[in-house]
Amino acid sequence: ETEPLTSKTEVSDCKEREDCKENGLLVRNPKSALRLVEDGSKVHPRQGDKGEAAQISNGYSGGQSSVPCNEGQQQLMELEDRETWSKKVDFLLSVIGYAVDLGNVWRFPYICYQNGGGAFLIPYTIMAIFGGIPLFYMELALGQYHRNGCISIWRKICPIFKGIGFAICIIDLYVASYYNTIMAWAFYYLVSSFTAELPWTSCTNAWNTGNCTNYFSKDNVSWSQHSISPAEEFYTRQVLQVHRSNGLDDLGGISWQLTLCLLLIFTIVYFSIWKGVKTSGKVVWVTATFPYIILFILLVRGATLPGAWRGVLYYLKPDWQKLLATEVWVDAAAQIFFSLGPGFGVLLAYASYNKFHNNCYQDALITSTVNCVTSFVSGFVIFTVLGYMAEMRNEDVSEVAKDTGPSLLFITYAEAIANMPASTFFAIIFFLMLLTLGLDSTFAGLEGVITGVLDEFPHVWSKRRELFVLGLIIICFLGSLATLTFGGAYVVKLFEEYATGPAVLTVVFLEAVAVAWFYGITQFCNDVKEMLGFTPGWYWRVCWVAISPIFLLFITCSFLSNPPELRLFDYSYPYWTTVVGYCIGTSSIIFIPVYMVYRLIVTPGTLKERILKSITPETATEIPFGDIRMNAV
Repeated sequence: ETEPLTSKTEVSDCKEREDCKENGLLVRNPKSALRLVEDGSKVHPRQGDKGEAAQISNGYSGGQSSVPCNEGQQQLMELEDRETWSKKVDFLLSVIGYAVDLGNVWRFPYICYQNGGGAFLIPYTIMAIFGGIPLFYMELALGQYHRNGCISIWRKICPIFKGIGFAICIIDLYVASYYNTIMAWAFYYLVSSFTAELPWTSCTNAWNTGNCTNYFSKDNVSWSQHSISPAEEFYTRQVLQVHRSNGLDDLGGISWQLTLCLLLIFTIVYFSIWKGVKTSGKVVWVTATFPYIILFILLVRGATLPGAWRGVLYYLKPDWQKLLATEVWVDAAAQIFFSLGPGFGVLLAYASYNKFHNNCYQDALITSTVNCVTSFVSGFVIFTVLGYMAEMRNEDVSEVAKDTGPSLLFITYAEAIANMPASTFFAIIFFLMLLTLGLDSTFAGLEGVITGVLDEFPHVWSKRRELFVLGLIIICFLGSLATLTFGGAYVVKLFEEYATGPAVLTVVFLEAVAVAWFYGITQFCNDVKEMLGFTPGWYWRVCWVAISPIFLLFITCSFLSNPPELRLFDYSYPYWTTVVGYCIGTSSIIFIPVYMVYRLIVTPGTLKERILKSITPETATEIPFGDIRMNAV
């Protein structure tokens, strides 16, 4: 069962199978056991029964790979054919475009001022350092080393957790079903902005009611308790048409205008990602950089408005007492987690197209820092305008800033823009910015699913990517129909709060546990050293083993113990909708225990043997041979 390094039998074996000798790659089995061929320049995996020990001539022992020669050669061919980023900056822009999305513009500013203003930056920074960034770095390193999507990567880490990959794909589909609808709203606004007078500036339109009050008009207008701004009526009665729905139990018909908007958005998405990262990597040069140009223009414009200082003061004025409240720390942890976005399979997919020795450590620090700074600057863009609104209304900023979520953008900010000089220009670029912010996040989310499925079923889909992407887009469009109804805004809110949040937190918690505790933190750090040439320090090890899992458990338990009470406009969600939301969330993570049971059933042997085989990596990790640095022993 064991043979010396210079065994003639082994040499003849490779001579009989020339394909084993001719590859230019190194196949490393789960325990790094390698055998060198006699010329010292070619290597290939040791054959034999899994779990047997092979003694190597330098005195080191290693496990043997169960991958047959022809199967290993197939893996090598797949690796050689794997697409890579055209340029390093394509990857960076794609990751930044994914991490910086609509939530950076509306969610962070609202959460910041709600939780103590400038004081909130303290828990936010702490949670980023000890929770968000380590998880972000971990996923980039995993994807780059193993070069696989969210499903098949688990064969190389801990096979029994493969259900995590399937859960991630379902979660991504749920997100695509409601996230793109928000972009459809933005597209509707964009089309409506190409007029001399923006339609949400007056109360003389067909959709307006008697309560419509335009306090920006030149006439003296009194604002009463029942007054509604023309911007709010445009959003609720013309774009969403929620007045034609009675709630989630009576969604009403489908809005054909929003359906056309969403169809056009999915068409753009399809032709941006259908060929792979080489095409999407070029598109993000526009979608990832354009928002920063617009943010800068809006920041300068907002800073010159009367009353802007009031908004900035309200945004940053610290309330130190808030730091004693547990919910502030929960909000900080949740914000940084959902902002950076581990757990959606995107970072694994994007990093898998990197070169093996790419410095993913540096990438993680750069992209996460850019993301956090963008969130902070977006607060100034929003609150300078809110200060202007407060000045015009002669009210406190707290009264103006009551709108949250999409309403902050589509009502409050849209109304402020409408009453600026050159309002049409600013409206067009603002809603273009929202579209580009959403598009590259959609590219990323769908690429997570595409890479995961294509890597898991290469014999079916590897040559049919365009067809698979088309089918995926159609599924996402059909899944979005409920959000296109007159009560679709209620569905979007439900999905956003319940269907994805707890599920993603559970997925990333199990992912962190599987990597740090089952695959092993030592093995993972060795993998990082193989790629980067240095081993992660004790700070990263402690975060991956203990702090990050505790961080995730903290958010999940806080959410489950105190679920949010949903309310949108004048509609309070009934209790049964909470149950439905949790059921939708459970429908994704149920794949994790189901696959565990399936794995234990189909694995031969006693229960102990089945468990050991199920937590032991079963597939070799391929490393480009030309990049290997072999140290003398």
